[in-house]
Amino acid sequence: NRADNAVVSNGTLRITAKAETYNGSAYTSARLLSKDKFSFKYGKVEVSAKLPTGVGTWPAIWMLGSNITTVGWPACGEIDIMEHLGRDLNKIYGTLHHPGHSGGNADGATVMVPTATTEFHKYAVEWSAASIKISVDDVPFYTFTNNPGLPFNQNFFIILNIAMGGGFGGPVDPAFVSATMEIDYVRVYQ
Repeated sequence: NRADNAVVSNGTLRITAKAETYNGSAYTSARLLSKDKFSFKYGKVEVSAKLPTGVGTWPAIWMLGSNITTVGWPACGEIDIMEHLGRDLNKIYGTLHHPGHSGGNADGATVMVPTATTEFHKYAVEWSAASIKISVDDVPFYTFTNNPGLPFNQNFFIILNIAMGGGFGGPVDPAFVSATMEIDYVRVYQ
């Protein structure tokens, strides 16, 4: 709940992870979410972003079911529009988590984007009652068949963040100082 790690400057949002001791943690970062402010069911989300570098960084553009506080995860559903691991530069993950298919058993695919950390790219999801399509620069790389029995038929909210380390992010480089994910825009179409 401090503005040090999320700043709007020269027309872009900069989420910065830093190596610094704060409230008992070795790193600080920011997670911006639209929970209880904006949620929606079906449509298209486009985010123009330039991703950070640094082993141990784990930037993500993702969505969670608005009912997470009542049903928990993964029952609420999770749509990962973009995840990137600093230890595996330029490999973009698009993943869906739901009951029976979460964590290491989630549904998804990856695509290589050679300039993900040096140029802006458009990360998007097209979401309907029939399907969920995840793309980079208007080229789909994962399509999932939706159905009424899945949690992807309710309101979701959007999250932008950089995590540090963790089970998926992996160990953080001891020489890490800081890294920034730059967001040009977030657009939602319905």
